[in-house]
Amino acid sequence: MELLFITLGGAILGLVARYSLSLRENHGVALVPSIGAAAAAVVWVALTWAGMTWDGGWIWVISLVVTAAVVGIADRVIGSSRERADMARFNALRTPSAAN
Repeated sequence: MELLFITLGGAILGLVARYSLSLRENHGVALVPSIGAAAAAVVWVALTWAGMTWDGGWIWVISLVVTAAVVGIADRVIGSSRERADMARFNALRTPSAAN
């Protein structure tokens, strides 16, 4: 049950990042929340395997902080790389040789 809660928390952090960080127009609506949910679940399971108990507070704090960092980095990387790719494609299509 706790895995479900932490996955939902990761998705919520992804939604917050999606609508609070810039470059959101360069990727899909569900991408960053999905990354947040997956990151939260993976971190939670890794910490559980490392021996942390689900009723301790630190597993929750570590999972959510790492998820927030992953979501923030992923949003920036995906947004900027997509912006560069879109601009390169636009410039390629704008040249006269591309019209032939």
